[in-house]
Amino acid sequence: MPVSSADIPREAAAPLLHAPARPSLLGGRRASLAACAASLLALAALVIAGLSCQDAAQLADFTAKGLAPSLQHPFGTDMMGRDMLARTLAGLSTSVLVGLLAAGASSLIALALGTAAALGGPRVDAAVTWLIDLCMGIPHIVLLILISYALGKGFWGVAIGVALTHWPSLTRVIRAEVLQCKNAPYVAVARKLGAGPARIALTHVLPFVLPQYLVGLVLLFPHAILHEAAVTFLGFGLSPEQPAIGIILSESMSYLTAGMWWLAVFPGLALIAAVLLFELAGSCLRRLVSPRHAQE
Repeated sequence: MPVSSADIPREAAAPLLHAPARPSLLGGRRASLAACAASLLALAALVIAGLSCQDAAQLADFTAKGLAPSLQHPFGTDMMGRDMLARTLAGLSTSVLVGLLAAGASSLIALALGTAAALGGPRVDAAVTWLIDLCMGIPHIVLLILISYALGKGFWGVAIGVALTHWPSLTRVIRAEVLQCKNAPYVAVARKLGAGPARIALTHVLPFVLPQYLVGLVLLFPHAILHEAAVTFLGFGLSPEQPAIGIILSESMSYLTAGMWWLAVFPGLALIAAVLLFELAGSCLRRLVSPRHAQE
């Protein structure tokens, strides 16, 4: 018995060429942009709150020493009666400022060396590659401690130490991106049409490398913050007079056996939260500049 086209269901008659993916709750460029902006605003608020708490973080009250968390002191107090919430906010703001300064300087070093390695010829490429292998062959924390100790420790010692030890990975990424752009057909066409090296660098290489550079810059921040806290915890970083997360955690080790757990738990959780905010901002920024998600 012949079957007419009217008897075929409309869904079966129309061929299904593409089934669109169901949008996820956190997917999409708008959601990524909102999450990135929210994380950056939260970090800015954290820094502003920490800077405003610098004096309160140093205020001692021996009549309120060693108090457990309460409504008056949400993070408790230490053995000098200082409010741990104020000290944690002040310490996080110091760590974030060190991370911003160090990551910015380190990313500029990576940009300069990666571009020089890709555009400077075989000898420059070999020299930069050797320098990258040398720095990555030394244990990260050991090199950071040596640089910080040689520069007299303190704020600038830690910042310079972090800046001089966090550039190799980003340098490799930038070098690969510049090489890819250098060998692209449109760059060869521009060179044939008479465009000079400066014009090619500004109109082709820089826009091509800038997204990866920004993502690498943002993702350097959490590493810088964690290494600053680790070096300060070991006694080779910021001075004990400054309210830094590493100093707070180092001081808390002496009182954990006495049951004063809040001296280490809340500052540690605050440090993890700050690092996760930077990671969220970097992941969202990478999603925004990724060509794979450009049409979402």
